[in-house]
Amino acid sequence: MATTKNYQGGKSFGNLKKQQEESLDSIAAEFASEIDEATLQKYKEKFMLYDENNSGDIDIMELKMMMEKLGIAKTHLELKKMISEVDSTGNGTINFRDFIVMMTGKKSSILQKILMFEEMAKKPDAPKGPPPKKSIQDFL
Repeated sequence: MATTKNYQGGKSFGNLKKQQEESLDSIAAEFASEIDEATLQKYKEKFMLYDENNSGDIDIMELKMMMEKLGIAKTHLELKKMISEVDSTGNGTINFRDFIVMMTGKKSSILQKILMFEEMAKKPDAPKGPPPKKSIQDFL
């Protein structure tokens, strides 16, 4: 039985991401009356960034990689506890609904704080365009 190689990996991945985005948009529509569109878009982008295997859930390994990218290594038990705080389905993963509820919820979770600090740690954009002209007087 011969297997054929899919040389359209980029195209397939793009289609997969598009399907994932449409799926997340339909879930985000449920929260549209409570949360403004810009915030929902930001949450969707974050969720898609951390859901590396495009399963629709953030599992323990994806959470571990996310924490390591942020420079905060956690043990397996700590990660399980973080997931159990927000997991409403009981399957050991964080789906997009759980993610939105976590980010907007009254209960302050560890993940919410981490994502908030990640936003604050971003460096501001460098000024655009050519640098301003300087004279000798500016250096004295």
